[in-house]
Amino acid sequence: MEITNLLGMDGNIVIGIVNERLRLECNSMSELISRYELDENELIDKMAQLGYQYDPLTNQFR
Repeated sequence: MEITNLLGMDGNIVIGIVNERLRLECNSMSELISRYELDENELIDKMAQLGYQYDPLTNQFR
């Protein structure tokens, strides 16, 4: 799935896509942000609104 408009999508879809990409393609949130040219603050804010925070130990939003 294309994620160029990720932050404009429904929150439930966003969490699924982000965690899938972290699990399969990216070793860190920094790599995810760089690879897909995302705005770090927007991503963190979107996830926080949904009740998720990035956990670097598991490399996912929980």
